[in-house]
Amino acid sequence: MQKFNLSLGFLRDVWYLTKSYWQSEEKKKAFFLLFCIIALTLGIVYMLVLLNHWNNSFYSALQNYQTDRIFYELIHFSWLAAIYIILSVYSYYLQQILILNWRQWLTDRFLDTWLKNKTYYYLQMFGHDTDNPDQRISEDVRLFVEMTISFSVGLLKAICTFVSFVVVLYDLSGAYQFTFLGREWVIEGYLFWAAFIYSIIGTYITHLVGRKLVQINFVQQRYEADFRFSMIRLRESSESVAFYRGEQQERRVFKERFTNLLANFWKLVTKQKQLVWLNSGYSQIAIIFPFIAAMNCYLAKDITLGGLMQVANAFGSVQGSLSYIVDTYVTLAQWQAVVMRLTSFGRHMQEVAAKSEQFQLRRAVTAGQVCTEELQINLPDGTPLLQHINLQLEPGSNILIKGVSGSGKSTLLRGLAGLWPYVKGKVSLPPQEQLLFVPQKPYLPMGSLREVLLYPGRQAFTDAQLVEALEKCHIGYLRTKLDAVADWSHTFSVGEQQRLAFARVYLQQPQWLFLDEATSALDEETEAVLYGLLVQELAATTVVSVGHRSTLNEFHQQVLRLNKKEKNVILQSL
Repeated sequence: MQKFNLSLGFLRDVWYLTKSYWQSEEKKKAFFLLFCIIALTLGIVYMLVLLNHWNNSFYSALQNYQTDRIFYELIHFSWLAAIYIILSVYSYYLQQILILNWRQWLTDRFLDTWLKNKTYYYLQMFGHDTDNPDQRISEDVRLFVEMTISFSVGLLKAICTFVSFVVVLYDLSGAYQFTFLGREWVIEGYLFWAAFIYSIIGTYITHLVGRKLVQINFVQQRYEADFRFSMIRLRESSESVAFYRGEQQERRVFKERFTNLLANFWKLVTKQKQLVWLNSGYSQIAIIFPFIAAMNCYLAKDITLGGLMQVANAFGSVQGSLSYIVDTYVTLAQWQAVVMRLTSFGRHMQEVAAKSEQFQLRRAVTAGQVCTEELQINLPDGTPLLQHINLQLEPGSNILIKGVSGSGKSTLLRGLAGLWPYVKGKVSLPPQEQLLFVPQKPYLPMGSLREVLLYPGRQAFTDAQLVEALEKCHIGYLRTKLDAVADWSHTFSVGEQQRLAFARVYLQQPQWLFLDEATSALDEETEAVLYGLLVQELAATTVVSVGHRSTLNEFHQQVLRLNKKEKNVILQSL
């Protein structure tokens, strides 16, 4: 089990996530904000030192019944407190600005990497160690930035507080004399050493108790994400589940995942309860400890009441700075778990990108043809699905791909599109902007119907053109909903979604159109209308279709038959 450990490996992971922002184009603004935050933090520590001295003056005045001095110190305190509040507020404000800037930059970089070269797609294929990338980008990036800034500023404040108050405490505590083993012992600055030993013991015990929190937090985040994802999946597939009456099975999955979540959560609660016991006792003892240690000096009248209060305040500051790890141990464990998740996500994306670069498929750009040379398509385990594919498809001749189920029809299209990684050989295609691949179930993004029709948004069209496309595809009744916003994938039937996909085709008019059973949910009459639209009004578009119906033959000039047994293809005229 992973334990909390501020090791060099962990610090390297933090630097791996941190360095890119502080070396980026925003580094000047980032360093300026950091400089201001450091200056304000130093100012806050300086005000704490002044308030420590104020303790001596005020309580000494109280002890001596010095009325004028008491009221003077109260006014003095008001000024010190006002300045301290101003410094604290602006330190917080600038930290939030830095957090927002850093989070925005880091989120953009993770999104760019996730979307670049279809990494998001390949992660699903062979990035099995990466779960819930959406949570890592949305939630873990935020937690990492917030915790890194908080811990760094807190650590700086703790160090500055220690340096500032250790001298004060050392001077105030004087020397402690005692006899032991027949010898006189003198400990200079004994209160400082008492605070140091007290803090070291507390930190060590806290580490022993809470070191397993990292792995527990790591697993808890995964269980939370899995439980949330299972409910999202039900929402997205609600109609299918309702048809199957699969509520009991879904409930079983939910309860199983929630049971795992609760079991791990109780481990988390148990461990945190132990830390609460420890931290509560540790902090309460720390309140009375300096009074006990300095009481002899006060009773001997070596120090005044003000001096005693100043000693207690200085002791608390030194002990608090030395106990920073104790006070933030739970947060540090969460921080390390977040760093582990983000670094593993980033490295998995790099590994996936490296694997995609090792694909043995060679790609070339042609003027208009689609050609393959010794193309071999394998299953993920390396078993050949299709091999020795040598094709030369000319523009203007529509091709219908046929074969029994499992022969590799859709996989062949994925290979041509560059999505299927288990491909060898060479593919030559026209430029990407001349190609359009339409899957069996079209993707309908969230947003207005206009945005659905324009997806992926590379071209602009007038409302009249959009309405015309809807009319041509027998879905003109949606003309009044162009600006309506909905979850369209749940609003429309699969048949309506496929007609919307043809409306996109009509608008974009690609040179080559690849359809993967894109009319499977339509009746034959509507299918004939849509294919007739392609033939009559998109005459410059060459159509390559995957389909089973014989009614598609009249819209194609050639058929590409896939032989599952022989693992080859044959191109014939219709």
